[in-house]
Amino acid sequence: MGQTLTEKILDDHLVEGELETGEEIGIEIDQVLTQDTTGTMVWLQFEAMGLDEVQTEIAAQYCDHQTYQFDFKNTDDHRFLRSAAGTYGAHFSRPGNGICHNVHRENFAAPGKTLLGSDSHTPTPGGLGELAIGAGGIDVTVAMGGAPYYIEMPEVVNVRLEGELPEWATAKDVILEMLRRLSVKGGVGKILEYTGPGVETLTAPERMTITNMGTELGATTSIFPTDEQTEDYLERVGRGDEYVELQPDDDAEYDDEIVVDLSDLEPLISTPSMPDNVVPVSEVEGESVEQVIVGSCTNGGYEDILPVAKMLEGQETSMETETIVAPGSKQASEMLAREGWVAEMMAAGVNFSEATCGACIGIGHVPASNSVSLRTFNRNFEGRSGIEDDNVYLCSPEVAAAAALEGEITDPRNLDDVEAPGVELPDEYDGSKTDLITPDEAVDDELIKGPNIGDVPIRDELGSEISGEALLKMEDNITTDHIIPATQDILMYRSNVPKLSEFTLSRVDDTFADRALEADGGFLVAGENYGQGSSREHAALCPMYLGIEGVLAQSFARIHRANLFNFGIVPLTIDEDTYDSIDQGDEIEIVDDVYEAVTSGQEEFTVRVNGEEFTATLSASERERSILAAGGKLSWTRDQAEDGGAAPADD
Repeated sequence: MGQTLTEKILDDHLVEGELETGEEIGIEIDQVLTQDTTGTMVWLQFEAMGLDEVQTEIAAQYCDHQTYQFDFKNTDDHRFLRSAAGTYGAHFSRPGNGICHNVHRENFAAPGKTLLGSDSHTPTPGGLGELAIGAGGIDVTVAMGGAPYYIEMPEVVNVRLEGELPEWATAKDVILEMLRRLSVKGGVGKILEYTGPGVETLTAPERMTITNMGTELGATTSIFPTDEQTEDYLERVGRGDEYVELQPDDDAEYDDEIVVDLSDLEPLISTPSMPDNVVPVSEVEGESVEQVIVGSCTNGGYEDILPVAKMLEGQETSMETETIVAPGSKQASEMLAREGWVAEMMAAGVNFSEATCGACIGIGHVPASNSVSLRTFNRNFEGRSGIEDDNVYLCSPEVAAAAALEGEITDPRNLDDVEAPGVELPDEYDGSKTDLITPDEAVDDELIKGPNIGDVPIRDELGSEISGEALLKMEDNITTDHIIPATQDILMYRSNVPKLSEFTLSRVDDTFADRALEADGGFLVAGENYGQGSSREHAALCPMYLGIEGVLAQSFARIHRANLFNFGIVPLTIDEDTYDSIDQGDEIEIVDDVYEAVTSGQEEFTVRVNGEEFTATLSASERERSILAAGGKLSWTRDQAEDGGAAPADD
């Protein structure tokens, strides 16, 4: 039996386990990336583990979320991150150089490699045939130290592309169509592998738009085979020698298949406030738009912004609509500027932003109250834009440009005297590399910590008894933005866990943090897909700091579930009847000897709620159970090192 492309790369990197769906495997990691809001904790954990030097082929530290440096705390974080990169041997991308995924794809992503990143959109380079997975920061820390990354072998789904995109339909519409079909939970536990004759009609950047936003499906990652399009892109970025042809075997067997005929697609749009609320643009045409933003890691490349520039050439944006271009990288800005397109867009009424995550996480360009914002981003979770009760739509750059011209949501096929711009790649991606500091050019050789940079909290070993109040009951699809918001007034405390914890779940209940501290322990209760969204481990770290010992949920998002293990919080799955039976304020007790049950491999736990007993499930590998029992991954890794077991290399 032949292998899928996913299986080939995993097999090449496999150090433990077998490639059987549902089995835990350990894989070698070639590259790691982290960014400024997750990176501080990554390097503090690296220091706490006593590691001396990065062991992966490539480690890259990007500063892309807090680039505006509103406060010395942001700037201190960047200085600390630069010093960590210099001390331990990582590349350092300076603030303003661009979003980690865009800069990484330009400089490091390569076919057949494995990449682990502490950002949920790490799968972006899957469009180049790299197996790229988002994870919690401590998982990145351990992998960067040379240890395998462990994951439950996902199902591999064949997404077969047929036909060719018609005019005005784009790669963004491909992934929006996937979201319309599958929902934000449809990819959980799966790797989406794109195949079929339609693949060769898509350029590598178009493929990376699709793999980037595959995260919104809940997928472990998404990947494309490599071909002439891949080689062509690598040649244009000056790394043609890194091309490797990678294809699934003709007789490869997949767990499932989805067929998408590109020829049938039309301009689509995600309506507020979830990425899977997708409809044809024609259905919401005429809705007034006060703000348009083109950019982000999804659609912020040179080839994403150029079509907008062409559509706006010689025209003016609507006076009722503020239009912003936020490039994914400084290289994209520089290239567009050298070709005159930046001036052309400015003349049309566009405000050009620094290359940053910025508006995507509610930092800058916050929409006005009671207004519609049209964005080419990947997420439109309620409140993520920086204002509660926002109305954010997600669309392609072409649909965004049409709205900028007309002042309302417009199907671009209905524009007068505007031709479909199509996709055009530059002959050469020739932007400056000045803001990317290599390990050989390191500025610092020791850690520099400002007063806002604290220590890593460590939980004690798991106890035998766990009981407490149901401190908060939540609905389905609670995101990590709900748990730890990412607005600039909160983001600056990512290196200061005691302060950051004050904002835990404030978007759900602003009294939660105070109540949790007073209760000295307790439980969270949630519906399905708890913890979807960003990879931020702070969404587990802060509840742990506040004394949360367990989460009872109907289902968990993959990365957040791993983060709960990593910080010693027991993640128990409950059914709908149990969920309905628990009210906020109820007293909850795990009847079993928790430590014994976790370490012995017990799956079913008895949970007593106000005297009534229910069954909850802990589905976990032996390794995950040992991490949980130790109080989290940092304690577990130290114990492994002391016992001479499997631990990160330190030389």
